[in-house]
Amino acid sequence: MSPLTRSRAWRALAAHRKKLARTRIADLFARDARRFERFSLRLDGLLLDYSKNLLSADTARLLVALARERGVAGAARRMFEGRKVNASERRAALHTALRGERPVKVDGADVMPLVRETLARMRAFCNEVRGGSRVTDVVSLGIGGSHLGPALVTQALAPYADGPRVHFAASVDGAALARTLKPLDPASTLVVVISKTFTTVETLSNARAVRAWLGGAAARNLAAVTANTKLALDFGVARERVFPFWDWVGGRYSLWSAAGLPAALAVGMDRFDELLRGAHAMDEHFRTAPPARNLPVMLALMGIWYNNFWGAATHAVLPYNASLALLPAWLQQLDMESSGKRAAADGRTVDYDTGAVIWGAPGTEAQHSFFQLLHQGTRLIPADFIAACRSPAPNGGSHAIMMANFFGQTAALMNGAPDEGFPGNRPSNSILLAELTPYALGMLLALYEHKVFVQNAIWGVNPFDQPGVELGKRLATGLLPELESRAAAASRDASTDGLITYYKNTLSQKPGGKP
Repeated sequence: MSPLTRSRAWRALAAHRKKLARTRIADLFARDARRFERFSLRLDGLLLDYSKNLLSADTARLLVALARERGVAGAARRMFEGRKVNASERRAALHTALRGERPVKVDGADVMPLVRETLARMRAFCNEVRGGSRVTDVVSLGIGGSHLGPALVTQALAPYADGPRVHFAASVDGAALARTLKPLDPASTLVVVISKTFTTVETLSNARAVRAWLGGAAARNLAAVTANTKLALDFGVARERVFPFWDWVGGRYSLWSAAGLPAALAVGMDRFDELLRGAHAMDEHFRTAPPARNLPVMLALMGIWYNNFWGAATHAVLPYNASLALLPAWLQQLDMESSGKRAAADGRTVDYDTGAVIWGAPGTEAQHSFFQLLHQGTRLIPADFIAACRSPAPNGGSHAIMMANFFGQTAALMNGAPDEGFPGNRPSNSILLAELTPYALGMLLALYEHKVFVQNAIWGVNPFDQPGVELGKRLATGLLPELESRAAAASRDASTDGLITYYKNTLSQKPGGKP
């Protein structure tokens, strides 16, 4: 047994789980008129209601004891202090410094002057681009965190957009890139290449295609966000348009850095600063609030409870706001790339489940597709429902319809209709924002970042590396020259060899002919 599964708190939770086997959430409400107040938390207009869960006061107490026993507070403190919490890569993980205020040292040097200088450069650049009439469109080239974060923020804050139109291209599929570029004019299109190493195959492939498309405008219409300034300069980006990226910022946490430049160009740096302030407010709450009153901690503990003690292998994320349509995809990378590991930080194979499968879609559409599984399926699927109380749209009636569905679905999942074959007793968290402002969005995204951190601190897993992703990249890099040559496939396994041979034979035939 691992230190986690033989710990006192873990064993107490396992025994407690058996006592709740026949418990119904609705009965817990019937026995406690103040259950909503006891099991909900608030911060600056953000409400987390976790009362519709299979937990009692004893459950919450035991979960908090687990967090304390596993040293979550100490792990968080080390992260905020700039310690090398990414042990496998010997790096700090200081995305919090990007939206912070206090001095933070990495290898003895305070990083905050660099952060403030970069924000000032971003502001000057945004003012220049947004203040003129030359740039009408921005194309952002990135992949993974360099794409999902900026794209999510740009879409979520679309009601605030008053700058150039911003487009995103992540797929290396040339047809997709061509569709993005087709309606645009190279002379009035700014292209931002976001790659930490400036060697990311997919991003650089698209960047070379777009540089050719820009033609003579490339010299003044290229910008880059990277930790490899030399390669960006060699690519043809002017030095004043290269924005820094540091090794203590992971890709899936990079939207708070200059990687957020596309979003800042869309909504302006004042709004981007509000986003940072919202995230900083959640950072400070996470850093200082006691575990039982700490939003990220309690949200994380709900995930631990279902994943490790109820066998829930998946978790649904359901935003009732079309502007948050990309939130499930962003969370998939944040959570599954961080938590999808079978080895603890000390190298030992774990004897407990770690990351759950994160999936979801905007709630109103999802009600007409996969909600059937949530209501009557055989598997327990916890879910997060997310909505904003106020809508910026003029049609308040449609927002009320959406919110009626938000409240109705969580109630239906909990209560069910046993006489009609709906068992109910399906758990959910509800997250309500007063309004989807930049500040509120910053709080929401930081809430989930810290939730993932807490879960991995409990599991003893490093949430800041991604060795499986790197393995896939190495294999793909080795295969590429072979695909571009006429030589026979190298001997690997029968399936891979057969697939490559079929692919190359197909390319050698006349298009449109029979295989």
